[in-house]
Amino acid sequence: MKKLLFLSLFHLWVAAQEESFFKAPEGLSIVSTDLHIHTTFSDGSVWPNIRVEEALKEKLDLISITDHLEYQPHQEDLPNPNRNRSHDIAEGAAKDSKLMVIRGAEITRSMPPGHINAVFIEDANKLLFPDDPVAGIEEANRQNGFVFWNHPNWTRQRKDGIARLDPMHVDLIKRKLLHGIEVVNHTSLSEEAIEIALENELTMVGTSDIHKLTAWDYNIHQGGHRPMTFVLSENKLQETVKKALFEGKTVVWFKEMMIGKEEHLKKVIKANLTASSLNYNGDESVAKIVLKNHSANILHLRYTGPYTFHEDGAVFKIDPYSEKSLDIKTLEVKNNLELPFELLNGIIGRKKYLNFKIVAK
Repeated sequence: MKKLLFLSLFHLWVAAQEESFFKAPEGLSIVSTDLHIHTTFSDGSVWPNIRVEEALKEKLDLISITDHLEYQPHQEDLPNPNRNRSHDIAEGAAKDSKLMVIRGAEITRSMPPGHINAVFIEDANKLLFPDDPVAGIEEANRQNGFVFWNHPNWTRQRKDGIARLDPMHVDLIKRKLLHGIEVVNHTSLSEEAIEIALENELTMVGTSDIHKLTAWDYNIHQGGHRPMTFVLSENKLQETVKKALFEGKTVVWFKEMMIGKEEHLKKVIKANLTASSLNYNGDESVAKIVLKNHSANILHLRYTGPYTFHEDGAVFKIDPYSEKSLDIKTLEVKNNLELPFELLNGIIGRKKYLNFKIVAK
């Protein structure tokens, strides 16, 4: 049994390497990103080129090396006077590939404001202000960087694991210096951070915050994946992706969960779950349709309409890149059928899940 499960997961992993994670909604590109990554140039365990090789193997479109500016535990062995160096090495390693490597840094502070990432910046060295917790954030904004709050639920800084705003965060948001918040970091999810994002019009971000190897932390070769932020952009040019990030057009992928603002998550789901045409057998009034999942993520669905199924209950799942046949007792022959669903692993708020409809004709 274990062998069969392993083979199934392996085949899904192979499929994921051959296909995109998610089909893009019509007229858009969907850009897979990890905007929080560490190397030996702060407290990570690997050289920057390994981060590039991992991202290439895992089929990401864009990464940012965000080593700590202030926290330099390897400094005795690896002096680091130039805080741009890890990015420059990674960028060089990616030069002959399609992977985009953007400049970033992590401003490392106690709470408040906690740890803050700045990406799409010009010069990480200019963000280093050891005695001022806000000056680096202000400089990142002068460089037109995208700034987001890291792991706001981190138990080392929030003992109860609850993300909440301090007056300093409120001020940063009011001054438009803080643009996003991690709702997912490494292995943790914060529903409170989702609330903060929705209430303050912050972009939802999910990252690996990887320090060791992604293969180790996320069992990549057994079908696992790192947390990712998918940016819904007009194209895959860096400036366009950056614009969409500022506009909050993201969906976070974490384990089997998909997290985002309702309008953006709905677009992704409608692009990745399609229905075949209706089919009736002879004079039966049981409609046969096939739902197809075009994505790398399993979809946990609950049918919320008035009909019942002939061979299934209202709750079922569709595996990645797979199909699910449904026999629907419509009582009479229909020319088209509207099927309402709740995506049980599609999170759009605290204890709120995505509702959407598919029409079969």
